[in-house]
Amino acid sequence: MVARLDPLGISTGDPVSSGDWHGGLRAFASEAVIRQHVRFDEADMDRVFKLPSTTFIGEKEKALPLREILNRLEQAYCNNIGIEFMFINSLEQCNWIRQRMEPPNVTKMSNDQKRLILARLTRSTGFENFLAKKWSSEKRFGLEGCEILIPAMKQVIDTSTRLGVESIIMGMPHRGRLNVLANVCRKPLHQLFTQFAGLEAEDDGSGDVKYHLGTYIERLNRVTNKNIRLAVCANPSHLEAVDPVVQGKTRAEQFYRGDNEGKKVMSILLHGDAAFVGQGVVFETMHLSDLPAYTTHGTIHIVVNNQIGFTTDPRHSRSSAYCTDVARVVNAPIFHVNSDNPEAVMHVCNVAAEWRATFHKDVVIDIVSYRRNGHNEVDEPMFTQPLMYQKIRKTKPVLEKYADQLIVEGVVTAEEVKDVKDKYEKICEDAYNQAKQETHIKYKDWLDSPWSGFFEGKDPLKMSPTGVVEETLVHIGKRFSSPPPNAAEFEIHKGLLRILKARMEMVENRTVDWALAEAMAFGSLLKEGIHVRLSGEDVERGTFSHRHHVLHHQKVDKATYCPLAHLYPDQAPYTVCNSSLSEYGVLGFEVGYSVTNPNALVLWEAQFGDFNNVAQCIIDQFISSGQAKWVRQSGIVLLQPHGMEGMGPEHSSARLERFLQMSADDPDYMPPESPDYEVRQLHDCNWIVANCSTPASLFHILRRQIALPFRKPLILMTPKSLLRHPECKSSFDDMVDGTTFKRLIPEEGPASENPSNVRKLAFCSGRVYYDLLKQRRDRGLEKDIAIARLEQISPFPYDLIKAEIAKYPNAQLVWSQEEHKNMGSWSYIEPRFRTLLHNQKQIWPKSNSRGGWFSQLFGKPEPAQTDTQTETVPRTISYNGRATAASPATGSKAAHNKELRNLLEEFCVL
Repeated sequence: MVARLDPLGISTGDPVSSGDWHGGLRAFASEAVIRQHVRFDEADMDRVFKLPSTTFIGEKEKALPLREILNRLEQAYCNNIGIEFMFINSLEQCNWIRQRMEPPNVTKMSNDQKRLILARLTRSTGFENFLAKKWSSEKRFGLEGCEILIPAMKQVIDTSTRLGVESIIMGMPHRGRLNVLANVCRKPLHQLFTQFAGLEAEDDGSGDVKYHLGTYIERLNRVTNKNIRLAVCANPSHLEAVDPVVQGKTRAEQFYRGDNEGKKVMSILLHGDAAFVGQGVVFETMHLSDLPAYTTHGTIHIVVNNQIGFTTDPRHSRSSAYCTDVARVVNAPIFHVNSDNPEAVMHVCNVAAEWRATFHKDVVIDIVSYRRNGHNEVDEPMFTQPLMYQKIRKTKPVLEKYADQLIVEGVVTAEEVKDVKDKYEKICEDAYNQAKQETHIKYKDWLDSPWSGFFEGKDPLKMSPTGVVEETLVHIGKRFSSPPPNAAEFEIHKGLLRILKARMEMVENRTVDWALAEAMAFGSLLKEGIHVRLSGEDVERGTFSHRHHVLHHQKVDKATYCPLAHLYPDQAPYTVCNSSLSEYGVLGFEVGYSVTNPNALVLWEAQFGDFNNVAQCIIDQFISSGQAKWVRQSGIVLLQPHGMEGMGPEHSSARLERFLQMSADDPDYMPPESPDYEVRQLHDCNWIVANCSTPASLFHILRRQIALPFRKPLILMTPKSLLRHPECKSSFDDMVDGTTFKRLIPEEGPASENPSNVRKLAFCSGRVYYDLLKQRRDRGLEKDIAIARLEQISPFPYDLIKAEIAKYPNAQLVWSQEEHKNMGSWSYIEPRFRTLLHNQKQIWPKSNSRGGWFSQLFGKPEPAQTDTQTETVPRTISYNGRATAASPATGSKAAHNKELRNLLEEFCVL
C-alpha cells in the first residue's frame, strides 16, 4: 500500500479504492501506516527482540532492536518494490521469497552490473529516439516511458540461460515490439528499418504491419557465453490473443526435446496493464499453467504498466486493486516495481527467473511506468489525461536519471555516457543506410517457427498416398478393439466391453464406423512416426461416448490404458487430453503447438461445433489468415460436431457458412484442369473445409493432412447421429493401399446406370445425405434422382462436379442442405456453380415435360410449342433446404421435424 511504485509520484498504493488517482501524492508516511495500530514509546524502540524463523531481515543476526526491525522491514517492503505473495499456500515458497527480498541492501549491484544496465538502457532509449527522428509521423508504438523493459527482459534471459534454459518463446503486444526485436532478439536493424520504407513483399501473402510480426533468432548470449534461441510470435492487434499460442508452442518444443520439466525451454509473456486485467483469455491461459497436458512448467509474465489503457484510467478499467490480480488464482507471486529504479527492476527480474527455475510455476513482474506519448506517436493524450501528461512532460527519462546517478556515484563519467550513446546511434545510422538498398520486404525473415528441412527437396505439388495396407488396418483395429493386456486385473466398465466386442466384429467383417476410421487414421500415422495430439473438452471419451481412447479401471483411481499408445513398440507418441472448459485459450494453445513441428497431426475438437464461436478470434486471426499475414503454415485440424438433429440452436450448427466465407478462393474463377489439380488447389487455398459423409472419407482426409508437401488448416464438420448410423459405415476396400480421398462421391446406385433418364441431380454434403437417401428409397425414386456428395466443399472441386453434371444431361440441378438458406454451404457453392455452368448449355425438348422448368426460371408460363422443337438454355442450380432464419435451429422438436419433412418433400418434386 505504501511502496513507492509510481515513477510519476501520482499514485501511491491502491489507485482504485483511494479515488484520488489524479489527485496528487498522498501525504502519509510509511512509518505512520505501519505503526498506526500500535503505540510505541522511545524505550520500546530500543528493546531487542528475537527474530522469528519466517523473517530474513537479520541475515546472520538472531535478534535486533525494534527500531532496526522496523527500518529493515520498511526498506524491504516500502521502497520501490511491492510484493504480493502471502496468498501463496506454501510456507516453503513464501520463505523462499522473503529470503531474497528481506536482507539489507538486497538490490545492491556491482559497478560492472550498473554499467551493463546503463549500456542496455542507452540502447533501448537510443532506438526509440532514432525511430522518432527518422519516422516522426509513423506509428511505432514505442517504449518511451518504460525503456527499462529492454534491460529487464535481458536480465530475465541472462539469469534463465545461466540456470540452463536454451530456448525462450515470447509473446507480446505491439507496444515496444520493435525495440524488443532489435535489442533483445538482436534482429538485424536494417530488416526492421526496411519495414518503414513502404516496399512490396517479396513473398506471397498480404503481410502485416511491422509491430505485429515475429522472428526467430539463434545467437550467443554474451553475458553467459551460452547459445540461446529466441522466438517472438507474430500476433494480431487482438490483445492477449497470442498468450495461449505461445504456451502451445512452448509445450510443443518441450515435448519434441524431451524436456519434461521445462528446464531447457520456457516462455515469457508481455502484457499491457489494461489488457492483462481486461481480456478473458489471460484467465483461460493462466488456468492451463498446471494442467498435465498443457503446462509449460512456469511462465514469466512481464506487465508494462502504463497506468492507462488507450484513454481509460484504472478507475474505469478494472474493479481489482491491481491489474495483476488475475495471477493470484494460480498462486503466482507478483512483484510490483518502480520503472525508474533500474537496479530494483533488475533484482526483481533475477528473483523471478530463479523462482521459475526453482518451482516451475508462473510469476509476474509488474513494471509500473508511464506512456510518454499517446496511444501511438501521433495521438494526443492531453485530450483525456491532462493532469497525468502535465506530470509526464516534467519527468526526466529514466536514462537521464540513472546516468546522473552513476556519474554522482563515480561509476561512469559524462564522457563515457555520451560515448555509449554515440556508438549506438552510429550503429542505427549504418543500418538505416543499408536498409535503403533493399527493394522488397522479405517476410520469411520474420518467421517465428522455421521448419528446417521440411520444404527442401520436395515437389510442392506431389502428395504421398493415403491408402494403407490391409494388414495395418487389421492390426490397429484389433488393438483398438481389445482390452488391456492385463485384462484380468484391469476392470473395464461392462458397457465398454460391449463396445469393444462390436468393434472387433466390425474389423472381422472388414467394416469401419466413424470412431474406428479415426483410430485407424491416427494409428497408421503413429506407425509412420507422426506424433498425433488430440485436444479439447472431453475428447478422451468423446462427447457422444463414441471414442473411448482412454479406458479407466473401475476400481483403481488414475489407472488408465490408451490402446493407440500401445500399437507398435517403435511408434510415435499419441497424446489425447481432455482440456479445461475453454475454447479460445485451448484452441490458441493447439495452434501454437501445430506451428512448431510440421510432422505432427494436431487436432482440436469442439464439444459441439457451435462452441467454436467462442474461439472466433483464434480462427479469424491465426488460422484462416496466418499464412497470408505471417508466412506461417499450420496443419491444425478443427473437428466440429455439426448437424440439424432437433437439439436446439446451440447444439446444431458449427457455422459452416463462416468458414466458407473466409475461404480465399475466387468464386468467379474456375482453375484450368491439370494432372495435379487437387494438390494445386490445396496449395493455393488458405484452408480446407470439408463435411464428410463416410468413415473412409474421414480416414483419408486426416491422413492427407500429413501426406501433403505443405500444411493447411483443415476445418472438418463431424457427425453426431451418424456416429452410430447403420448406413454410415465404410469397407476396408475404401481405405486400403491404392485408395484416396474422394472430394466428391458420385451417385453409384440405379440412377447412375441410365443417367440420361435421371430427372434430378442433387448435390449435398454431410449427414443430410442419409435423410435424402431414405426419402428417395421410400418414394421409389432411385432411378429418377441421383445424389452426389461434396466431401470437400472448399476448395471447390470444379473438375469432379463438372464431370458429374455432364453425366446427367437432362437432370435438374439442385443443392440440398439441412441448414437454413442464409447458413450452411449455399451462399458459397451457388456462385461457384454459376461460374462452372456459365458456358454449359443444355438442349431441352420444347414441351410441357420440363416439369415447370421454364416458369420457374423466367417467372411466366411457357409458350405453346411442338414436341419437335428444341432450345439451348443455360443450366442452373436451385436451392432445396430450410428458409432463411436468424437462429441456427429451432428449439422445438416438432418444428424441427416439420422443417425436415418439408425439405424432403421438396427434394422429391420432379
